Amino acid sequence: MHKDAGVVPSERIERSILLIRGHKVMLDADLAALYGVETRQLVRAVKRNISRFPHDFMFQLSKDEFENLRCHFGTSSQWGGRRYPPYAFTEQGVAMLSSVLKSRRAVQVNIEIMRTFVRLRRMLASHADLARKLEALEKKYDAQFKVVFDAIRQLMMPPEPELPKKRIGFLVEEPYVPYKSLRGSKRQKSR
Repeated sequence: MHKDAGVVPSERIERSILLIRGHKVMLDADLAALYGVETRQLVRAVKRNISRFPHDFMFQLSKDEFENLRCHFGTSSQWGGRRYPPYAFTEQGVAMLSSVLKSRRAVQVNIEIMRTFVRLRRMLASHADLARKLEALEKKYDAQFKVVFDAIRQLMMPPEPELPKKRIGFLVEEPYVPYKSLRGSKRQKSR
């Protein structure tokens, strides 16, 4: 076990990694929270060193992406929260942040973030391999399990609409009888 492994739980880092524009990224607010600084301090440090962050290391979300993210996570009302779209940092951008934020905690947190990205990459590779094996098995045994596949497809089909059922019993039809109210008539006579 590494001495600095307990700086930030890896589950917290994994929850902060999002898939945006086909890239695994972390948002500036999440990174700032992990580093223990305010978001505006992180963004200010990045802007001072903008030459270290090309577009494949960092990008700012569009207004549509930002609105979609806000709706998805249910954050920030009209009057509170951030007013501009966040910056998204790819794995390389997060690595570059350690050179911009020179605190000891930033270096330790970056090490944990890099380990988490590597672990996620390995997991995705193993899932892709598993999916390929399953597809190969499906093709190989397709003829043998045709009955099973047909039964599953039949169960997945929507049921046929039922014909209206005949009513059982009898129906009493009464002619319309207007009823009168007796409430007001006795009281008015006694006064």
